[in-house]
Amino acid sequence: MTIAIKPTASGSTIEQNGSTILTVDGSGNITPSNNLYPKVPAFRAYRNGNQTISANTWTKVIYDTESLDNTSSYDHATNYRFTPQVEGWYYFSYGISSNGSTASYVALYKNGSNVQSGDGSSSGATIFGRTGSGLVYLNGSTDYVEVYVNQSNTTVVCSTTNSYFTGFLVSV
Repeated sequence: MTIAIKPTASGSTIEQNGSTILTVDGSGNITPSNNLYPKVPAFRAYRNGNQTISANTWTKVIYDTESLDNTSSYDHATNYRFTPQVEGWYYFSYGISSNGSTASYVALYKNGSNVQSGDGSSSGATIFGRTGSGLVYLNGSTDYVEVYVNQSNTTVVCSTTNSYFTGFLVSV
């Protein structure tokens, strides 16, 4: 690795292997380059329509729209799952909102198995919200996570409102 400090007309640059990593102006202000810090994998997906959930069956929630996916690790078109590109501990937060007056459950699945169950509360006689969050270790190449919901007694609609799935890398 080569580190070089190069004077410029207005200050100096600090380069690593020929690429500028810091710029120092004549007043001593330091500006890092955009690639000084690596991107932390992060995503946020949500429902863009209603999804029917059958009674007494664990069903994958189809989070089909992304508002953030800085490493293209969330598949919002086919598998509706997050597959990390970087190994480490990830924090996930997930939730659903459904109609119906019976209990529902939400869970985070890793590689097809329930690793974390969420909790929930009702916000009226016909609307239920269920959420969950926590840390999960992923290997960065073959592990993946998805969200499933189980609605007891009746078929319900998992609505767009408050149905979300987010995650980001916490530690490698």
